[in-house]
Amino acid sequence: MKRALSLAAATLMVTCAANAQSYPSESVTLVVPYGPGGASDLAGRALAESARDFLGEPITVVNQAGSGGMTGARDVSRSDPDGYTLLLARVGMALSPAVNANSSVDWDEYTFLSPLEATPMILAVAEDSPYESVEELLESIDSDPGALSYAASGATAIDGFTVQTLLADVDLDPLTAATLVPYRGGGELATALLGGHVDFLAIAAGSLMPHIESGDMRPLMVYSPERMDALPDVPTAEELEYELAGQVIGWSALYGPPDLPDEVVDTWNQVMEQVAEDDGWLSRADDRGSISTIGTLDMATYAEEQYAFYRGLAEEFGYLD
Repeated sequence: MKRALSLAAATLMVTCAANAQSYPSESVTLVVPYGPGGASDLAGRALAESARDFLGEPITVVNQAGSGGMTGARDVSRSDPDGYTLLLARVGMALSPAVNANSSVDWDEYTFLSPLEATPMILAVAEDSPYESVEELLESIDSDPGALSYAASGATAIDGFTVQTLLADVDLDPLTAATLVPYRGGGELATALLGGHVDFLAIAAGSLMPHIESGDMRPLMVYSPERMDALPDVPTAEELEYELAGQVIGWSALYGPPDLPDEVVDTWNQVMEQVAEDDGWLSRADDRGSISTIGTLDMATYAEEQYAFYRGLAEEFGYLD
């Protein structure tokens, strides 16, 4: 009897060990919580392309736009913690709960798997615009408040704060000096500027670089700690001494639902170490004007810092009582 029990126990241990090591055994879904064509979509598809070989299973990208990215974020945060549904997180996952007291997901309701990239934002106008510099644009806004319009995915989205912080830095009303026209996703935002429906915008580099390179858009400023290699003649917000605007930058990260098992977290730690060195990932980041940040910071700490920054802006600009 003892021998039978011992054999049964050994079999159970082997089975448990095998199950623990079985992740992944099927395709992983990566939810991009914004529409196609924007910076988040490009980052998600680049990650899926690079990570699948190291993961050993396909990664299916699903766009799930809505509520400034929080619809997809909410669904991932409430999904089974099995590692088969993950989130291409953006700055909005920290920003939205900072500015919305009734956010459906708080900034820390995830498993933080890895930072992915820093995404410089670019202030741009159409090629035929009369504005050749940030100063000229701001002078025009100041001379006729509300007359000029900009495209953004929302007043309290990152591409809304890019403009509002710039306006606040020169003592213009961040909410009324320029008129926000809402669109969904980076692709629609860029199209709005190209079509002459708005006067300017300040969105992720990945959505604008193809149009800048083609000569259809003119960059005036970048929101980045350093000048972009692809735009060496375009000054940064920090260089121009715009204090608040100089602190704004986009980013991407990989999140999972809360309480992911250790084996899933360990698997993705190993995968991301390899992605960080992958030529395909790095070259696609360069193409998007992004900077890979895998392995360079603690994502939970950074997300908390970003939450605090945008919470402060929301209070200053009157979005919170």
